[in-house]
Amino acid sequence: MSLAELQDRIRDAAARGAPLRLRGGGSKDFYGNEPRGELLDTRGYAGIVSYEPTELVVTARCGTSLTQLENVLRENGQCLPFEPPHFGPEATLGGCVAAGLSGPRRASAGALRDFVLGVKLVDGQGRAMAFGGQVMKNVAGYDVSRLAAGSLGTLGLIAEASLKVLPLAACELSLELECSEAEALESMNAWAGQPLPISGTAWHAGRLCVRLSGAEPAVRAAAEKIGGTRIQAQQLWHDVREHRHAFFGGSAPLWRLAVPSVCPPLGAPGGTLIEWSGALRWLRVQDAREIAAQAGGHATRFRSHEKREDVFTALDPVAMALHRRLKAAFDPAGILNPGRMYAEV
Repeated sequence: MSLAELQDRIRDAAARGAPLRLRGGGSKDFYGNEPRGELLDTRGYAGIVSYEPTELVVTARCGTSLTQLENVLRENGQCLPFEPPHFGPEATLGGCVAAGLSGPRRASAGALRDFVLGVKLVDGQGRAMAFGGQVMKNVAGYDVSRLAAGSLGTLGLIAEASLKVLPLAACELSLELECSEAEALESMNAWAGQPLPISGTAWHAGRLCVRLSGAEPAVRAAAEKIGGTRIQAQQLWHDVREHRHAFFGGSAPLWRLAVPSVCPPLGAPGGTLIEWSGALRWLRVQDAREIAAQAGGHATRFRSHEKREDVFTALDPVAMALHRRLKAAFDPAGILNPGRMYAEV
């Protein structure tokens, strides 16, 4: 498949006013409001466009397998620092950027959008537009590249993306401590204020796991300071990232809460799994919006077997007006993944 073919499909749909469902491997079909429209499979537009390890930048097409891309980086001692979840073997780079999700390293390394240097976007009129570039300081004016991250394909098809990559950690080890939820939150917030090479935290059911990554002397010194028991936890971090941990099983709705890290235990039934030093809380309840609001945060219905609507927290009128204006500018016919984020866009 060529870029021209993707553009033609979008132009044709726009002329007919037919909604398009932009989709790569489908590993994140569960995320967001119900997808609808004619399927536009992007997997045929794949491949690494450019990669120079010494420059710490990789550019690849949307249909590129996320696993294959990470394998190429690993062969060169590098990685995607935000540790993106795959949620399936068919995950693609385009879906990764469009979903905008980050894994356990997000609290220490930064979010996916922080590493997006540039994108090639095909808008709702079939026009191919390039934003950003392949170096860190390349943006003047509105940073559309980062705007595309997490947009769920509502603004355009992310045909290509350039991402900053980083070297793999020279040393990595994990620790396990037995503690209550309140004790875990107190410890994680205390550690966050210290120069410790923490690259992941996860608390559930009285067990706090801490991952340390970096130069060996720094990792060893931090391990002595934190204490606990050293464990082999590579599978644990993979299971937390990919939601294969036992907590994520079951049929109850899964809610993703972004709250201040210092927020005390939420006291929700069904248990809690905490990441990102307390800033990310996963709950298994019917509705978590009020819980999140009382904690000064917001909630996303991440997974649910029920009808999917209003997955994301409603925006205030000003923010929604901005979303509508952006949608109208990039997709005037409103055909690209309509309603996937909000019914209004």
